[in-house]
Amino acid sequence: MVFRRFGSRYTAIACGIALALSLPMGAHAADQTKHKKAPTPREKQLEQRVDQLEQELAELKGMIQQQRAETAQATQTATQAQQTAQTAQAQVQTVAAAPPTPAAKPQFVTAPGVTVALHGWLNASAFSQSKNFNYGNGQNAEYPVPGNKGSLSGVDIRNTRFWLDFTGAKFTGDWVGSGRLEMDFFGGFNGTGAYAQQQAIPRLRQAYMDLINPNSGTTVRIGQEWDLLFPLDMIPTSLSHIAFPLGFSTGVIGWRYPGAILMQDLNHGAEGTQWRLDLAAFEGSWSGPGNTTNFGTAGSAGFRPQLEARLHAQGENWLAFAVGHYSKMDLHGVGDAVPNPPIKTDITSTAFEIGANWKPGPWNLKALVYTGNALGQVFGAESQFGDIKESGGFVQAGYNFTKNWSVNAFYSMVNPSKDDVVRWIGQGATGSLKNRQAALSLQYAAGAYELGVEVLHDKLDSTTNGAVVRTTTGNQVSLNGLYKF
Repeated sequence: MVFRRFGSRYTAIACGIALALSLPMGAHAADQTKHKKAPTPREKQLEQRVDQLEQELAELKGMIQQQRAETAQATQTATQAQQTAQTAQAQVQTVAAAPPTPAAKPQFVTAPGVTVALHGWLNASAFSQSKNFNYGNGQNAEYPVPGNKGSLSGVDIRNTRFWLDFTGAKFTGDWVGSGRLEMDFFGGFNGTGAYAQQQAIPRLRQAYMDLINPNSGTTVRIGQEWDLLFPLDMIPTSLSHIAFPLGFSTGVIGWRYPGAILMQDLNHGAEGTQWRLDLAAFEGSWSGPGNTTNFGTAGSAGFRPQLEARLHAQGENWLAFAVGHYSKMDLHGVGDAVPNPPIKTDITSTAFEIGANWKPGPWNLKALVYTGNALGQVFGAESQFGDIKESGGFVQAGYNFTKNWSVNAFYSMVNPSKDDVVRWIGQGATGSLKNRQAALSLQYAAGAYELGVEVLHDKLDSTTNGAVVRTTTGNQVSLNGLYKF
């Protein structure tokens, strides 16, 4: 059966080999009977032919073994292919029964490897006030104008904000880059006409780049950003006071400045509490003398940056920080604009601040206190510029009593030195003294939407001469809606 598989050629070879093998056997027998005669030339030829045929037989056996091996391999491959086909069919049936996978979200890409994400919110507040407030009315109302009378109402949308986050840029070595461009609509109104109030002007808030080393936990931020005194990680919760938060200049201080911040993780990659040290230098600033919109102030005279340092610690449901601030202003101004300053020739600005945020269960607790001197450039002393000592802070307690509903109670206070205020404002001007602010809000949150009602009450002491202190109170009630994207 085996030889039939290889055809008539191999059959003829096999028969020839068998016949050839029989000849030497007969010759050998004849030789023995003739007492071992010497082989003749013919016998030598037959022996050579036998050797050749034996070699061909060995090759034929090898070919047969190879064919058998190939047949076995083909059988095994066919079995595996059948099993694979059955498995693939089962997988296809499983995928067909599963719900369809949603399509990948499109990305907004600019430079090669850089992805841009658009975020922000739409915010509207319908409000009613008992008086005009400082910084503005509506969403940027902070405390009443001393002695002011007359109620007002309106709808404000200027908290509406958007920003672009740039990620994915490669810098060099282990360093990568990112950045942010952020704007809202507190840049004023389009003129003073009858329709100007409905045409708010955009305002640049932040514009910075980040250089990040993920291996060492180092970030260098360059551009305009919040200074380290501003409690960006624990802003008081509110749906109406966002760009101008509750307690701003009444316990909450800080402002956005161009500069650079070095942020370094102190225990990068470790478990437990995460520690970070931030060091910053921002441009100098003051309210004159000189051109306050063209770098011509006491804070810009010479090279006088605002220097700050912050130690930040954060756990699973809490964070805490401590900040130090230092700067110096030359009251002669740029180019000796005021050769003889009336009170002092220079002012040293200092501050020390500590704050914490704790979220045990449904609670959200925030607290901050600070003390300092000459902090008008960071909204201290109710934006009064002078060598004025002050202290202040705020507390807020929030409670989520259901998945969607929460309530927040807020209180803040600032207490500038009355003697310092009187000295620097001059006789006849109105100086702001101790100020207290309280707010209570009820909020409903569902997905990207938040709705709420907020009541704000502020009590401000003021004086024109230091001898007579006047107290002005102001109230605001607002209905608020916010949509995040």
